Amino acid sequence: MKNIKNSIHRFILLLFPVALFLLLLTSCNEKKAEEIHEEEESENEVALTAVQFKTVGIQFGNVENRNLNTIIKANGYTTVPPQNSAKIATLLGGTVKDILVLEGTYVNKGKVLATIQNLEVVEMLEDYKSATANIEYLQLEYNRQKTLSDENVNPRKTFQEVKAKLAVERAKAQAAKSKLQALHISPGSNSALIPIVSPINGYIGKISIAKGAFAETGIPLFEVTDNSQMHLDLNVYEKDLGSISIGQEVDFILTNQSNKSIKGKIFGINKSFSNESKTVAVHAKINPDDAKGLISGMYVSANINLNNATVKALPKAAIVKNGDKYFIFIKEDEQAEKETKPKSAAENEEIHFKAIEVIPGTTDMGFTEIKFVTSIPDNSKIVTQGAFYLLSAQKGGGEHTH
Repeated sequence: MKNIKNSIHRFILLLFPVALFLLLLTSCNEKKAEEIHEEEESENEVALTAVQFKTVGIQFGNVENRNLNTIIKANGYTTVPPQNSAKIATLLGGTVKDILVLEGTYVNKGKVLATIQNLEVVEMLEDYKSATANIEYLQLEYNRQKTLSDENVNPRKTFQEVKAKLAVERAKAQAAKSKLQALHISPGSNSALIPIVSPINGYIGKISIAKGAFAETGIPLFEVTDNSQMHLDLNVYEKDLGSISIGQEVDFILTNQSNKSIKGKIFGINKSFSNESKTVAVHAKINPDDAKGLISGMYVSANINLNNATVKALPKAAIVKNGDKYFIFIKEDEQAEKETKPKSAAENEEIHFKAIEVIPGTTDMGFTEIKFVTSIPDNSKIVTQGAFYLLSAQKGGGEHTH
């Protein structure tokens, strides 16, 4: 019995160093794995000072749902309905006396843009006033002759003559008044000036007159455009017409401007070809909030969405390539940063970003489809401008996907 106990004791003494070695080995492996994980984490992080952040011009955005696959591409331009654009001419020629507006200024309907001097206006005013005076006299004579005719004192013929003269003078007065009103001149005016009036609200475009010059009838003097009802005219080829319908959504960018994407919706499709291009004009309304700052005649590149199937997408500039992998950067939670920082670091506070691996897909209209390798919080601030700078600041650098 005693020999058994001694054997067990010796076995335990022999086993203890082995167990201790295994325990130490496991602990080292865990520590090494933790160090590797922390190293990987640090490699995926980058920090900027407030000055760097401001200098680089970092901008943030969110993941958008966009239709990048089942689409029809079309080119076109921004325009306004005919009733929202005016070319203003004068009905009566004359010398330009004053020009009261500048190009680019906003005017309300009825605003006087310029005045034109023409002595024919004086004659029109005299004709109106003369006819009005004759009407007053003939009206009295008409009343007198009617009474006499009713009493059989004067012949009926005399009354009819006065009645005819009164009708003629009334017609003359109405004609003179209509002419003056068409020229936006008050019949009671004594001026020889013709006011050139804006028929709509809008912005003054081209001004085609000069002070002292002669303004001819029928030639536009001013252009006024109301951009509040801006829409798109897109040129769609015959082969694609069968897929186009009212209500389809449109994503477009300004060809010669930034890559900012703007949304619209189709509201009309022409039933005839445009010139000899074998394209049909398709009209799309622009969201009012997005239409601000647009002017008529801007060229656009558009995607007409054929269905509602969308994918998660980000601006192309948000995605960078490092080696054979693709990443985006998100701003790390400020509260978490503060909890891990010593209070003494508050003076040198940095803005931290984390690289998140993604798998890119279709790219179109400045946006790229993405799939996340690991999920990110719903409220993450994603870097949409400046991602390449953040990648360069990381260890190892990288290359841009552009």
